[in-house]
Amino acid sequence: MSYTVFALKWRPKNFDEIVGQDHITTQLKSAIEKDRLAHAYLFAGPRGVGKTSTARILAKALNCRQGPTAHPCGECPSCVEIAKGSALDVLEIDGASNRGIDEIRTLRENVKFAPAQGRFKVYIIDEVHQITTDGFNALLKTLEEPPEFVKFIFATTHAHKVPPTILSRCQRLDFRRISVMEIIGQLEKIVAAEKLKVDRDVLVAIARSSDGALRDAESVLDQLIAFAKDRVSHDDVISMLGLVEQAALFALTDRIIAHDAKGALELLNEIINQGKDMAVLLSNLIEHFRNLMVAKVAKADSELIDLPQNICEKLMEQAGALSMEQIFSAFTVLMQAQDMTKRLDSMRIPLEISLVRLCQPTSTPVRQPGPVQPAAQPRPAAPPSSRPAVYHKPVPPSAAPSTVREKPQEPRASAGMMTMDAVSLEAVKEGWQRMIEDVSRIKISVASYLNEGAPCGLNGNELTVVFPRNCSLHKETLEEKINRNLIEKKLSELFHTGLKLNFVLSQEEKQQEDALQHPIVQSAMDMFNARVIKEG
Repeated sequence: MSYTVFALKWRPKNFDEIVGQDHITTQLKSAIEKDRLAHAYLFAGPRGVGKTSTARILAKALNCRQGPTAHPCGECPSCVEIAKGSALDVLEIDGASNRGIDEIRTLRENVKFAPAQGRFKVYIIDEVHQITTDGFNALLKTLEEPPEFVKFIFATTHAHKVPPTILSRCQRLDFRRISVMEIIGQLEKIVAAEKLKVDRDVLVAIARSSDGALRDAESVLDQLIAFAKDRVSHDDVISMLGLVEQAALFALTDRIIAHDAKGALELLNEIINQGKDMAVLLSNLIEHFRNLMVAKVAKADSELIDLPQNICEKLMEQAGALSMEQIFSAFTVLMQAQDMTKRLDSMRIPLEISLVRLCQPTSTPVRQPGPVQPAAQPRPAAPPSSRPAVYHKPVPPSAAPSTVREKPQEPRASAGMMTMDAVSLEAVKEGWQRMIEDVSRIKISVASYLNEGAPCGLNGNELTVVFPRNCSLHKETLEEKINRNLIEKKLSELFHTGLKLNFVLSQEEKQQEDALQHPIVQSAMDMFNARVIKEG
């Protein structure tokens, strides 16, 4: 007898055996019991989640000897033939192979004939979005008013590609991805029934790699059984699938928490030497920090994280060592690494850069913060002496603060004494990094974004900060009112003047400069003694 793969052997035979789609099966069973079945259904959802299996079971329910029934017997000739795929009244059509107008015309002609054996003639069209526009147009009238004995069931992974005229004539049921825990439960059932020796860690790894597709998970388990000798171990599944172990993600994060850049790079080198896919590692790291965020908010809720409870507890423990701002900063750094991989042939370099950045004591920069100056200095009663060139008569020594007299070279003191007229772009550039460090003590993510920009222009009290063209996310985030107010407040504290911020991308900056240099603009500005202000 030929071997039957798990994906076929364990295909659900009735509505109760369908995994993870209770919202679908409940609706269909209720419609059958109330005799309110539609003449056309669209089953939409990702691959391997049970769309075609559900369509077959619905066909059984309609043509079962005891039917129409929500619980087909599975033993009568009709149920058996449908399960084998040999029923004359249930036609399974591949939309990719029968997509033209000629095939649809043939279908439309055959629809008129009554069923050969059962009560209903059921057309199951898989990947229906592959049908051409002309084919869909030919199907419209038949789909809207089919004979009473005909039911259409369409299945697709791309519902958005199905024309609205077809969608409006169907009842749409959306299948969801199956959760990791539900897939693990089904795999455990298969392992027990097949009397196999498989570690639970293996099932967890298979479920995580299947991306919500139970069929994929069953196929991987089948492959592992053939691959392994006696007992399937965790190393077997890691070796075969090239997965990054959960332990490696925890270990990398531990080194980030400990600010151990060297250790993180060494661990990354080990993972690379094991032949792991770097794109998968980067994706898994992003998912890991997502899980840390959820664990921090939801207190190790396994339903939200969709991982076994013991892993959720480890996530909770690790999340306790990170602030939410550090987690958000990690997202930013890792997403930037993904963008960098699109411009580089090497996946290793973006990963190494990301890990080193994440291992820094703060998410802002490698440059260590300078000495913290006293937060408040007594303001002198007399006019400041930090701008002697402005005054024509000498300032008496007693009128000048002793601190300035003793340390005239101290940049912080001189910057703090400036008035609005005295602040210059050079002074802002000189104190820019110090301002970022002040911001980082309050909101790390804002400082991290701000670190990518640079002050490039000062018009009156409007400071223009330019960002690289690929940092539009940084610009949009910093333009939010709460973030803009924080930065302007720190600028005010540092320079004792009210500066307003204007964030631009490098391309925008160039366009602005080009526009200002235009002869007509220059002439108009000279004529009206005008200056540039921010629009709106």
